[in-house]
Amino acid sequence: MKTVSFAALLFVFWLFLSGYFAPLLLLLGLASVALTVFLSKRMNVIDNESYPLHLSLKLPAFFIYIFNEIIKANIDVIRRILIWNEHSISPQLVDIPVLQKTDLGRVIYANAITLTPGTVTVELTRDTITIHTLTAEAAEELTEGSMAKEISSRVFEE
Repeated sequence: MKTVSFAALLFVFWLFLSGYFAPLLLLLGLASVALTVFLSKRMNVIDNESYPLHLSLKLPAFFIYIFNEIIKANIDVIRRILIWNEHSISPQLVDIPVLQKTDLGRVIYANAITLTPGTVTVELTRDTITIHTLTAEAAEELTEGSMAKEISSRVFEE
């Protein structure tokens, strides 16, 4: 089941990126997907960490959430650039605890932080994430853990 859904997802992704529907190109796309699936299966890399099938249905809600966060952070950074004063930014490094229990959950959380403008994940350990924030407000929001809770509830059921 995982192999079939992995192949279907790869082919849909290939179609989305290429945008070609000519018969020859569709056949070549199918061949490349088949080769990729064959090699992945032979290397035994299709597992819960490399292809989290159990998360596939939850991804649209996660994408909507993270897109909303990216838009809000972009607006905040643009506002701070356009309305410049000496107190508009206050860069800092903060360590926050990690609520996610799996490696995949920690990586998704760290990447979600880095995707939002004004924040960058500097270091990820088993228990904490070190983050560089552009403002004290962003550091405070991340310290409160609202994004960590949202990612846990939207992506994982931990």
